Amino acid sequence: MIIDGVGMRGVRVEDAAGLADTLKRNRAYMAPFEPWRSEVFYTEEGQRARVEALLAERDGGRLAPYVLVETGTGTPVGMINLGSISLGPFRSGGVGYWVDQAWTGKGLATAALEEVCRIARDELGLHRVEAGTLVDNLASQRVLAKAGFRQYGLAPQYLHINGAWRDHRLFQRLLHDEAPL
Repeated sequence: MIIDGVGMRGVRVEDAAGLADTLKRNRAYMAPFEPWRSEVFYTEEGQRARVEALLAERDGGRLAPYVLVETGTGTPVGMINLGSISLGPFRSGGVGYWVDQAWTGKGLATAALEEVCRIARDELGLHRVEAGTLVDNLASQRVLAKAGFRQYGLAPQYLHINGAWRDHRLFQRLLHDEAPL
């Protein structure tokens, strides 16, 4: 359990229906922060295809996808993915996450970020984890700061979000100073 009432585990194909329901329920809430999504994305079939793609990336060593679930019910209340995993001298990854609106403000995203950073350091041997937020996404910037991330730059027209190319603030958390193995 990462916070009272919510656990974190690797995503499974069986999560597709629950993810579709949670994403549908949060569609309007998340729209300002997300790329355009087709209607299929919000269906069980769309989520099944998405999870299968995430698992293929995981199996290739490029991604570590996790789902945040209510303990007891197993209902998905968010996801966090450590992607773009690069080893060698870079030893870095990028993190992205979302949390059900009903669970915001409870420390869930911060706890999930801290756990993913622990996994990145202790299990994957990464040196750093990076993240980007829309310039005006102050809530996510607070989450990153609480989890030990520091802003290091600004990326103009970084991602196509909610119908336009949008600037992002870039953050990173350095995990250790040991030499790569």
